[in-house]
Amino acid sequence: MSVTIALRQDGVKRPFRLRLLTRLAIWAGRLLALLKPHRLRRVLVRLSKGVPPAGVEEVREAREAVLAASLSLNGLRACLPRSLSIVMLCRFQGRWPTWSVGVRSMPPFLAHAWVEVGREMIGEKGGYDSFSRLITVPPAEPAPVPPSSSGASGEPAASREETG
Repeated sequence: MSVTIALRQDGVKRPFRLRLLTRLAIWAGRLLALLKPHRLRRVLVRLSKGVPPAGVEEVREAREAVLAASLSLNGLRACLPRSLSIVMLCRFQGRWPTWSVGVRSMPPFLAHAWVEVGREMIGEKGGYDSFSRLITVPPAEPAPVPPSSSGASGEPAASREETG
């Protein structure tokens, strides 16, 4: 049985350099997804050193470029290589968002990997507190927290404990 899926085409013609960097990021993300969790975290921490934090719009644009370049990363079970590809594309552009892996806080169980800036999960359904983080690789310098999302849980983002 086949299923018809409508894929959103944004119609944006991306520059050659961005398309090339996106392909390299996808390739690197798929290779990184093969690593064991402790090695993956070690590699990402090393890659994040000395790189300024990414902004929300930069990460959204990187996510759109990755999703436009690879149909397989649009799938439901492609969260790990997709998030790693987004992080690598941001890194190739000289920025670093927060990369996280965690599980859903409420039943049913769901493991997930995503990219966030401040307390905003980029392109993900659900709120910031809907997942418990198991591994987090933040930028060396934390991104500024937008004023509207800092009061959501009653604690500032700088005081939350990073896991990993």
